[in-house]
Amino acid sequence: MEDGCSKVVSGGGSGSCGGGAKKPFHFARSLTYHHHQGHRVLPPAAKWRRHQLADEPRARPKDVVLYTTSLRGVRRTFADCSSVRAILRGFRVAVDERDVSMDAAFRRELRSLLDARGRAFSLPQLLVGGRLVGGADEVKQLHESGQLRRLLDGAAGQDPAYVCDGCGGVRFVPCTACGGGRKVFVEEEDRVQRCGDCNENGLVRCPNCCS
Repeated sequence: MEDGCSKVVSGGGSGSCGGGAKKPFHFARSLTYHHHQGHRVLPPAAKWRRHQLADEPRARPKDVVLYTTSLRGVRRTFADCSSVRAILRGFRVAVDERDVSMDAAFRRELRSLLDARGRAFSLPQLLVGGRLVGGADEVKQLHESGQLRRLLDGAAGQDPAYVCDGCGGVRFVPCTACGGGRKVFVEEEDRVQRCGDCNENGLVRCPNCCS
């Protein structure tokens, strides 16, 4: 009599008392390992924070403004302007230089700023991040003590050898509306009037380096 419980089935398996072949056991796949290998799944809170950081505006670099003059009428003033300019170039920062001899609006702007602080008008004057640092003496003292470097931390950088192709480094160009003549012809009124785009010298700020 053949023993039904010891019947050998093809493929090396053994039979069961129920007459049916025993099914092989399979390990369930790990979806995290097989389908997301190499990709970290962030929780909803982390995803929200990541998108929030992407939408936040980046910190704006500090503005470095230097009021100077290119006139050599007063030797000491011209020398002080040159020395402060050289110090700032050593830090390789972008400087918005405002020559009061090229535009009377800069002179009025600086005078108003100094009057509000009870200071006499003098050149040069340095502002960093909207804060008045002072003239040549103050800048030199801060530079020698190492504090000027900390004040300029966060300012936009610029190669000190950079020279603008549009203005050659003078930061002004002739007005395109009047060609530097300060007069424009108004056809509707058949008359000549003062150009409203340029300053008293027929110049405008260079659009390439002062925009």
